[in-house]
Amino acid sequence: MKIYAIWTASVCAAALPALADETVSYASYGGAYQEGVRKAILDLLPADQGMTVVDYVLSDGVRDIRTKVKANANDLDVVELYGGYCDSAAKEGLLVPLDYSKIPNASGIPENLRHEYWIGFTAYSTVLAYNTNVYGDNPPKNWADFFDVEKFPGTRGVGGNYPSTNMEIGLLADGVPKDQIYPIDMDRSLKKWAAFKPNITVSWATGAQATQLATAEEVDMLTIWAARIEAAIKEGAPYAYTLNDAVMDVECLVVPKGSPNPEGAMRLVNHLLDPKYQARLPDYIPYGPMNQDAFKLGLISPEKAASVVTSTDNLAKQLITDMGYWAEHVTDAQTKWDAVMMQ
Repeated sequence: MKIYAIWTASVCAAALPALADETVSYASYGGAYQEGVRKAILDLLPADQGMTVVDYVLSDGVRDIRTKVKANANDLDVVELYGGYCDSAAKEGLLVPLDYSKIPNASGIPENLRHEYWIGFTAYSTVLAYNTNVYGDNPPKNWADFFDVEKFPGTRGVGGNYPSTNMEIGLLADGVPKDQIYPIDMDRSLKKWAAFKPNITVSWATGAQATQLATAEEVDMLTIWAARIEAAIKEGAPYAYTLNDAVMDVECLVVPKGSPNPEGAMRLVNHLLDPKYQARLPDYIPYGPMNQDAFKLGLISPEKAASVVTSTDNLAKQLITDMGYWAEHVTDAQTKWDAVMMQ
């Protein structure tokens, strides 16, 4: 694991001698995303926090935590993980409970995303996107329309290598209400997908490939991450998308066992969740702030909030992935999905 960047909130040593040399680490996945979090939030760490924040890049997500904790050699304080891994790490006993008495900014996070061992931080969504030149004044409105090739003829692209999100999409298309998706009826979802499989023109494997499908107008409809279709639209692709029944995945923050500075870790989590800094996230990364108070401060315009997947209005339209469910069932689901969809 390598150090990605280091920055300091300096303080007067005379005023805060106990905190002047405090170091706290933040680990994430690197690249433009981590750089955006740094610019939006961590570069604005108040001086009176008295912290030096060391920014690490994870090489293998939850496996990094597992290796360090099991070797009693953990050097990470705050780690950001993809949603399903949060519950996995908690169930494996790799994390310490969050001390919510020291995280007052957690109050703005939706209650179902405040767990004993993790808390929601940002989120991204898989949406239904479509070519406006093809569908004109009669665009698809939901996943049932995506699967309806008679009413909405045309080519389809699907993120096809994994069961999570796709299993949910199959059930939503089959008329299952959002509040009844979990536990997932895998057989019902796979039956829906198996019948639809001949209509899939392309199964994309990466976000870049999905974006290219839109920019090159290779498919008329596709499942795609909202940030990716937004990028294609900015490049001139004649596409639009709907957040109706979009499937949202939440990034979470955790503190691994053996954190070198557990007290500082809780204060850093609180800073990362501060709504006035979370409101800056859409200016730097195409992920939405999870703290709903960020939308109440007047720092995100109504026009911008309309396109942020985590805004209060948009949250109501979507299905938030049950991270605990996938932590427990992903292996079985992958085997079943591969047997039907990857042959």
